[in-house]
Amino acid sequence: MISYPSIDDLLKRYDSRYSLAVLAAKRAHELEKGEPKMLASYESPKSAGQALEEIAKGKVIIDPDSVLLEQEAEKKLKKQEED
Repeated sequence: MISYPSIDDLLKRYDSRYSLAVLAAKRAHELEKGEPKMLASYESPKSAGQALEEIAKGKVIIDPDSVLLEQEAEKKLKKQEED
């Protein structure tokens, strides 16, 4: 279980748990592939925890273009469910 950063701190940056989870997973995969780290030190030894720490510090953000694509996909899904 990850105790730092707290989910409350993370949700102050992003109001969607889904978006937060996707962002953290993508960043964790980048770290595992050897991408440069964005913080000088980490509390977590694992890539998922490190990704969350970077998000909490504002070093990793959601690409605004991908947010728009996500919103479009959600609208299409909602429309399909209504039909």
